[in-house]
Order: sequence, then structure tokens, then C-alpha cells
Amino acid sequence: MVTIPHKAKQFLVFTIKVLIVTGAFYFIYNQLANNDKLDWQKFIVLFQKNQSISGILFILLLSFLNRFFEILKWQNLVSFIRKISLSEATAQVLGALTAGIFTPNGLGEYAGKALFFEKSVAKKIIFLNLICNGIQMILTIVFGIFGLLYFNANYNIITTKTVIVIFGISILFFLLSFFLKKFAIKGYSIEKLIHKINEIPKSIHQKNILLGLCRYLVFSHQYYFLFLAFDVDLPYLTLMSAITSIYFLASSLPTFQFLDFAVKGSVAVYFFGLLGVNEWIVVFITTLMWFLNVVLPVLIGSYYVLNFKIQKTI
Repeated sequence: MVTIPHKAKQFLVFTIKVLIVTGAFYFIYNQLANNDKLDWQKFIVLFQKNQSISGILFILLLSFLNRFFEILKWQNLVSFIRKISLSEATAQVLGALTAGIFTPNGLGEYAGKALFFEKSVAKKIIFLNLICNGIQMILTIVFGIFGLLYFNANYNIITTKTVIVIFGISILFFLLSFFLKKFAIKGYSIEKLIHKINEIPKSIHQKNILLGLCRYLVFSHQYYFLFLAFDVDLPYLTLMSAITSIYFLASSLPTFQFLDFAVKGSVAVYFFGLLGVNEWIVVFITTLMWFLNVVLPVLIGSYYVLNFKIQKTI
């Protein structure tokens, strides 16, 4: 095996870190500067009309809480292996977010978080990250299904027959999962997965679910309050059903973090178009959500990427 000299290894790591941060900044700039659907003039006019320091601070607070609950979730789950401080959890979550911005569905986050730990626990860290993201996905599906059913009851975007077929397929999938839980592929099975999940104390799972629920309510209502700020006057349940449906459908599509707002935006334009909301408002709010909840954390995460020490992985 070829041994890489220590200096060469340091230079290689430094180069990778700079490329990650530079790439993140480039993609962010490119998406904001070259999006022809963003009418900045209309935005400035509306902003000057409705500008409120307290309103801006409230929206920023929701962005902070969104990531803060994610950091607390990670700190809680990692306690299964060892206790980590809030600052360590922050570095791991934001650093991994930055590293995963180029990968489909944020898969790079798994490797990013594992790099902060010894190689001997890398598989456990990846598994814990799966649990961390899994609960968020489950909540998105649960709220999304109810939101979609409510929205569909009022606007008939799909027929009753289609709804029955979807539920039938879902029930069939769960029944197959139950009866085939011992069926293994390359040593992995549903039964083995359930066993590994049960190894984690119930108190950690309960806290994970609570924090995941808090996070979901925060970012979904941030979306809601931004629509109110843009003078979109719709009933609460109608607006929230559209928002939960958008997150549900968008989360099922493969995408990259830096294209997240484009995917959610296209789904949002369809749903809010049915509600009579102007397309430019939908695109702007979706872009703002992306900027507040992905771009700002990535900018902070860039600091942790540049200060990452390779010695921690040895």
C-alpha cells in the first residue's frame, strides 16, 4: 500500500475543503443570479410596503430554530455512542450540510458526519444519521398525506379512485414488509433493521420524535408566515394543506440541496396556482425558504469545513 506523506495529505485535505466551500458559494450565487423567474423589482416594492423589523427578526428566528432543533436531534442521537457538546453537534450538522450540498438528497451528509468520528464507529454514525433523517421523512409523509387529502377534498386534483389505488398500494407494501421482514439481501433485512433501532433507548427515540415534530412545525409555519407577509390571504387550513402537500411530494423526488428550491418551487407553483396565487410570489417565497434554511447554514458550515481537522478521523 502506498503511504501518502503527512504534508501531502494535509495539502490534499486543504484542497478538498477549499473546493467544497468554493463550490458551495458558486452554486448559491449561480442559482440566485441566473434565476429569470425572480422579479427583484416586485420584491423590493412589496418589501418596502410591508417592511417590519420585528417581522424580519421573527422569520430569522424560525430559521435559527429550524437548524437548532436539527442540531439537538443529532446531539440526542449521538449520545447513544458518546456525549457531545452543543458546539460539537453544531459543527457536525452544519459542516456535513455544506459537504452534502452537491450530493443527491444530501447523501454526502452521511459521510460528512462520519468524518468527525473514529473509523470504528463510522457505520453507527451513518445509521444514526439515517434515524435522524428518517423521523423527519416519516413526519413529512404523515402530515403530507393528511394535507393532500384535505387539499384534494376541496380542489379535486386527483380522483377518488386514484386515492383508493394509492392507499391500496401503500397497505400492500406494508403487508409485504411485515411478511418479508426476515428476507435478507446481503445480510440485511427489515427484522435486523428493527432490531438495531430497538437497541437505541426509547428515551432517545421519544426525544428524537419530539424534536423532529418541533422542527417540522417550525419550517412549515415559516412558509405560512412568509405567504402572509406577501399579502396572500387564504384560510389557515387551506394554506397549510398546500404547504404540507408540497413538502410531501417534493421530498419524494431525487434532488440536490442546491436545487432544492427549484424542485419545491415547481411543485409549489402548481399547488398555489390552483389557489390563485401569483407565480412570482410562490417562486420568491420558495427561494427565500431555501436561502434562509439552506444557504445561511451552509455559509456558517463553510467555517467548520475549513477548520475541520483530519486527526479526528484517525
